[in-house]
Amino acid sequence: MTFVLSGFADEISPDPAEQLAVLAQESISHLEFRGAWSTNVADLDDAHLASFRAAIDDAGVSVSAIGSPIGKISVRDAFEPEKDRMKRIAEIAHELGTGLVRVFSFFIPEGEPPERYRQQVIDQLGELTAIAAESDLILAHENEKLIYGDTPQRCADLITTIGSPALRATFDAANFVQCGVRPHTEGFDLLRPHLEYVQIKDALADTGQVVPAGQGDGEVRQTLAALTADGFDGYLSLEPHLAAAGEFGGYSTVPGLSSGYRAVDAGPFSGPDGFRTAARALKELLADLGADWS
Repeated sequence: MTFVLSGFADEISPDPAEQLAVLAQESISHLEFRGAWSTNVADLDDAHLASFRAAIDDAGVSVSAIGSPIGKISVRDAFEPEKDRMKRIAEIAHELGTGLVRVFSFFIPEGEPPERYRQQVIDQLGELTAIAAESDLILAHENEKLIYGDTPQRCADLITTIGSPALRATFDAANFVQCGVRPHTEGFDLLRPHLEYVQIKDALADTGQVVPAGQGDGEVRQTLAALTADGFDGYLSLEPHLAAAGEFGGYSTVPGLSSGYRAVDAGPFSGPDGFRTAARALKELLADLGADWS
């Protein structure tokens, strides 16, 4: 059993050349594609997409998943445009040779109970799942604070209720910590039957600050140990967040390439050093567990 390491290379730099150089230095042969040239994947035009594909092909790097922002809108926002963006993301996934797309389950209005929007979320995520199934893709739903699927229970409810092989789970320990959840203790067994993908970041329970894997309260070591024991051989995707990245990526948008989503926060990158710190923390944990990676 061998884990496959990947990561959000846009946290290294907006420049694909620098992204790929750091991945090579860390012997990481996959990336999760969220953006390049300071532009979210959903907004890349065909010319930029072709240029990125040529760059990763030349570097021998594959795309583990599209780190899309699909579903990272308010549940009250118009939904038809999101379906159109899902269709565009499906085209991009096929162009880049991956069958996995990360998605979310819609922000819930502040102060309102998520259960009030359960059926609407199920209906809308179900429509996105149908688009993915028609395109031979799998949606990997990520738990994220403030969306409907922010707890293990609601994540599992979405996946089991929609009941499609095209909808699976992404497990993000830091995001669970930021929601007051003990990720492994309270979430792993519930989500393991649906688990497709694992985001690697950790967080401190008292402040929510993101830290390298194994240095917070995300029970990352326990989760990796359990995955090693039961033979999981999927992706571990580094999402360092070791500096304040934007909500939709570690960059602000480039003039002339406007986002169809809320404006991306202009925040600093994790940068090459932050990405290396995150990668080496994960590798140390895997070494301690006797787990192989490629």
